[in-house]
Amino acid sequence: MLPTGSVEAKSASRISSQEMPRPFQADFVQAPILQPQTTGTDPRDGSPVNYYTLTEKAAMTNILPRLRTPILGYNGIFPGPTISLDQGTKAVLRIRNKLPAVHALDGHALSTSTHLHGSASRPQYDGYASDITNPGFYKDYHYPNFQPARTLWYHDHGVHFTALNAYSGLAAQYHMHDPMERELLPQGRFDVALTVSDAMFAADGSLGYDDNTHSGLWGDVILVNGKPWPVMKVQKRVYRFRVLNCSISRSLRPALSTADPVVVVGTDGGLIPVAQTVADWRHGGAERYEILIDFRKYKTGQRIELRNLSNRNNVDYDFTNKIMAFDVTDEPVDISDPTWNRIPTTLTTSEAMSLRTGQSVATRKFRVMRNDSTGIWTINDDSWQDVIASAYKKVCAEPALNSVEIWEIENKSGGWFHPIHIHLVDFQILSRNGKASFAYEHGPKDVVYVGEGETVRLLMKFTPHKGLYMMHCHNLPHEDHDMMVQFRVGLKENDFDVDDPMTAAKAAWDDEPE
Repeated sequence: MLPTGSVEAKSASRISSQEMPRPFQADFVQAPILQPQTTGTDPRDGSPVNYYTLTEKAAMTNILPRLRTPILGYNGIFPGPTISLDQGTKAVLRIRNKLPAVHALDGHALSTSTHLHGSASRPQYDGYASDITNPGFYKDYHYPNFQPARTLWYHDHGVHFTALNAYSGLAAQYHMHDPMERELLPQGRFDVALTVSDAMFAADGSLGYDDNTHSGLWGDVILVNGKPWPVMKVQKRVYRFRVLNCSISRSLRPALSTADPVVVVGTDGGLIPVAQTVADWRHGGAERYEILIDFRKYKTGQRIELRNLSNRNNVDYDFTNKIMAFDVTDEPVDISDPTWNRIPTTLTTSEAMSLRTGQSVATRKFRVMRNDSTGIWTINDDSWQDVIASAYKKVCAEPALNSVEIWEIENKSGGWFHPIHIHLVDFQILSRNGKASFAYEHGPKDVVYVGEGETVRLLMKFTPHKGLYMMHCHNLPHEDHDMMVQFRVGLKENDFDVDDPMTAAKAAWDDEPE
């Protein structure tokens, strides 16, 4: 079944037209910054450590004009609080599962697993899908934060229910800064997180859910930071936007209504070596692009829309061609801030972008597809069901620690695009169908959009940790049914694994009140 199957209609939501939000009626908001509960020092190396606590809980929120919408959220909000810290400051994040026993929509047990997407975390802190924390328990996640500045995000990764849990609100941004990024790019109120998603609504204002027989969900309401098509007031200066597509299936193709270009300065894994000026860009689920928009030439009172040109095999509705709007004000600009008018051209390289194909010791080939007889999504005919059946031993690859490899991913399915995420590593996209990757992809990545009929070649170094890591599709209904495999770095099947994600850091009973 193609994605335009059971959900193709005039609208996906079941609310009345009076309750349906319209573009550009809501004010833009940002998620609050999460403050550490305490700080300390790691006795092993003297590095600073921030200690945070987040509580997963059910809550009500205002998305629609009058109706209230139940969500699941970190600290009861969507998106969850943004975590912002400097490279070299470690984090210990306590995730408390205070969710109801079962999900209201389908009755699945509300166990969770938290993945900090973009972090080279040890396996037991990586949000391994089957390493779940049940309601009433908590788990402490340790994040090293040694990588260059980047936009990360954290979201639920619980086995077989990632899509519905993340769609219900368990997603948030996480920003890591370093001195070069702070010098080159806008900071503070001019460093803006845009968490873009889509949703459909039931008649009572609750979230609707139709994943089109596990092929994907395409809502008719576009949300930015949890608000439908919001409007942001901007000064006449350069702004930096960290754009995260956290839709569980929908891809985007953002573009400005003025037809002016944007400047891409960062990808999933941080700063791009050379800034890229583009009119629009294809943006799959879980990808992050950091862009600069220069509002200096616009007039006071002018409105600039961020539109969505969409891509093949989305399901689009009346207003899914819009994302948000910017209203230009005459608020005075602080020209003592050197980033107010700076559009850098050369930024910085990274380990991933410095790799060369001659360093590769192996080339591995993967094919993403759907098994027509079972309806299960697979990678090389393997699935997470196979991993579970093997007692978590089955792997698709066993790269050596610190080795460099080329991975080739082929998508011959004409009706589907797959944003493929490889945990642990940042990679370089070498080619797409034998040609150069898109200009905006010329930076370190951890998700690659594998479009219909496309074959991509990726170059990556498997560092710095040994152990088990996942590769999966970030169309989350595909991941849940069951398009996810694992690879083992630096170990063989029967080696003792001190970082075994199923046993090395178990959840504990949480006897503290909410």
